[in-house]
Amino acid sequence: QVRLVESGGGSVQAGGSLRLSCAASGYTYSSNCIAWFRQAPGKEREGVAAIYTSNGRTYYADSVKGRFTISQDNAKNTVYLQMNSLKPEDTAMYYCATDLTMWVGSPLLSAYKSWGQGTQVTVSS
Repeated sequence: QVRLVESGGGSVQAGGSLRLSCAASGYTYSSNCIAWFRQAPGKEREGVAAIYTSNGRTYYADSVKGRFTISQDNAKNTVYLQMNSLKPEDTAMYYCATDLTMWVGSPLLSAYKSWGQGTQVTVSS
């Protein structure tokens, strides 16, 4: 059974940084795509970043390009999301997901089967 556990969320002021972690277990980590999504109250869920663990290819939403970096530590089966220059509009619950089930042109738009419980990020102005 796939298990994803997010950590690293918190409250920061605008301009600050946070690093989120997504620890994966229970499946073939090395041949999957892991994506970060976020959802703010009253807004639709948004794909933020994704990485293919087999080759390290990354994808980013335009809203976070140049500020967020997704990376992986294959020895720890963990994917990270380094978030710099945070803005109040980055405030959301952040989730990691894997087991892509339906491809929709981009890993940030596609459907996933397995999700973590989420970690809250709050950025104050």
